[in-house]
Amino acid sequence: MKGNEDLSDSDGVELVKIARRAVTEFLENNSKINDDTFNSKFDLATGVFVTLNKRDALRGCIGYPLPVRKLSEGLIDAAISAATHDTRFNQVTVDELDNIIFEVTVLTPPVEIKVDEPSEYLKKINVGTDGLIVEKEYASGLLLPQVPTEYGWNTEEFLEHTCQKAGLEKNAWKDRDTKISKFQGIIFKEESPSGKIMRII
Repeated sequence: MKGNEDLSDSDGVELVKIARRAVTEFLENNSKINDDTFNSKFDLATGVFVTLNKRDALRGCIGYPLPVRKLSEGLIDAAISAATHDTRFNQVTVDELDNIIFEVTVLTPPVEIKVDEPSEYLKKINVGTDGLIVEKEYASGLLLPQVPTEYGWNTEEFLEHTCQKAGLEKNAWKDRDTKISKFQGIIFKEESPSGKIMRII
């Protein structure tokens, strides 16, 4: 597979099913799945996030923003971590799995947005298409492309919330020493727990 732009709808179905299978196997047997066919098929290096939602509320989200790992490896580790190591939530239990919707976002490499004035960010970010990474000194924060759409944010609100995700003041995006990068994502999601899997973007 050449790159994440080549991912088909059937690939997305497989990715989401593997994410659910990885979490189920880990929670039930404390072991990590190893599927040679899956590993060889998805051996491209790419960023990936796995998001878990329960009754329309976030239940866990962990991933790798940079293309430093093979998709096959990053997906499984991100899925397990979203269920067990998201510090905002208690670990997911086996009994919860029938109520959780799995979502996989495969990322393009982030690209720094170059501007002369911070106000130019507002014209260079496309809500609903772009995800954001905000970095300043030792702080960094990331929000996926689907987040501002889910909450109805405009571009400025998207920037503010990404700054806050980094632990910064909401207007830190206006500071000249703040680095802002954008990326896109291919998103695959269950319509219902273990249900039909659809491509969002």
